[in-house]
Amino acid sequence: SGRELNPVLVVDDDPGKQGSLLCGVPVVNRQGLQAKAKQGAVTTVLLALPTLPRHRRMALVNWLEQLDIRVQTVPTFNDIASGRARLDEIQDVAIEDLLGRDTVPPRLDLLSRCISGKHVLVTGAGGSIGSELCRQIVKLAPARLVLLEQSEVALYDIERELRGLIEQSGRDTTLVPMLGSVVNRGHVQRLCRENRIDTLYHAAAYKHVPIVEANPAAGVRNNIIGTLAAAEGAEAAGVKHFILVSTDKAVRPTNVMGATKRFAEMVLQTMAARGSETVFSIVRFGNVLGSSG
Repeated sequence: SGRELNPVLVVDDDPGKQGSLLCGVPVVNRQGLQAKAKQGAVTTVLLALPTLPRHRRMALVNWLEQLDIRVQTVPTFNDIASGRARLDEIQDVAIEDLLGRDTVPPRLDLLSRCISGKHVLVTGAGGSIGSELCRQIVKLAPARLVLLEQSEVALYDIERELRGLIEQSGRDTTLVPMLGSVVNRGHVQRLCRENRIDTLYHAAAYKHVPIVEANPAAGVRNNIIGTLAAAEGAEAAGVKHFILVSTDKAVRPTNVMGATKRFAEMVLQTMAARGSETVFSIVRFGNVLGSSG
């Protein structure tokens, strides 16, 4: 890390170890750390607790936060032994460590069913959710991935990143960056038809609550009319699966953004209820770790 670290304390919750010395460094309890931190004698704490359950790690990080000191992690013994990491690779706390539960690993057989070897389109491909969807999709080796995005700079950034990932993996996924808006039904239909899209992930939306609150017409246009246009365009082009990325704020909405997303859900529910060759699905995300805002 380029910084010299001088060990001052070893902290352990085991009373049997407290009061002893480890290589000349005193082993103390949390109160001992708290006292030293208040004196300014400790500036950084290194977490070496790879097996600690997430909820306990989160509680520990929350407790350390009140001490106003830097919290970092050291690699696990397995990572060092296998050569994946070096002992001196000290990192800031991962965002997953702030999650109060263990992450649930996805089932690859379910994920790959609509992606591997298929033609996939992601709307809002340069956004927080859309870009992460694209990263996950290219790992599952689609034959073609079409990126629809209305922001030129966002499209440029995600296309460049994905090209790098595809080259690294040696896969032959065709990447198609397209500038445009989901509000244009004809554009979506043409894209789906020309690229023979099997699966469409609809992540394009205005999502920042205060901004949509101040711009309700834009929210309605993008989130409701955009979803209707994208769904009708996909259906007309024979897309097999259409998945809407919705939000927990669509539940009994208290703001314009939530109301527009609930309306978008109802659009798809109505299209599915009247019968369609396209399978319409909706997934509600809560607050997403690492997303913008």
